Amino acid sequence: MKIYTKSGDAGMTSLIGGERVMKYDPRVEAYGTVDELTAFIALLADELRDDSRAEDVIADLERIESVLMTVEALLAVGYGGDGKVAPIEECRVEALEQAIDAMQSEIPPITKFTIPGGHRAVSLAHVCRTICRRSERAALRANEVKSIDQSVMKYLNRLSDYLYTLGRLLTERFKVEERLWQP
Repeated sequence: MKIYTKSGDAGMTSLIGGERVMKYDPRVEAYGTVDELTAFIALLADELRDDSRAEDVIADLERIESVLMTVEALLAVGYGGDGKVAPIEECRVEALEQAIDAMQSEIPPITKFTIPGGHRAVSLAHVCRTICRRSERAALRANEVKSIDQSVMKYLNRLSDYLYTLGRLLTERFKVEERLWQP
């Protein structure tokens, strides 16, 4: 199979189900932003891969990357494509919640906003969090064009919480001073 089709040369692409749309369609923007998030999560995993303090995190991040491929597919469903991609299972959201709870048991509670930084992996976790929030906003805009399975919204919302907590966990594990916003 050839990687190029030439069918997008005029700025259009096909969604699942065959609908043709412009490449700036909100659905394309949404799954493209999730694709960006997936790539940054892979970069974060690569950054952590050789550090024994983050072995448990690598497995989580790899599972998340796989679920994000499903998120992309759900966002790429056009008219005529309903039912072709299964929704995200509730157990995937629950897995994020369990991971968040486990991470929170390792870190001190806070009452102020966190300022990212102090270690490359910590900063990358926060970059992933911000891209996840942008993905969520893009999915909401896509939902205005064509109804998106609500499992997408729920998963992205919980994932941003996971990534925020992961940034704090890495701050703790790498013995980085956590900076809190002082208004």
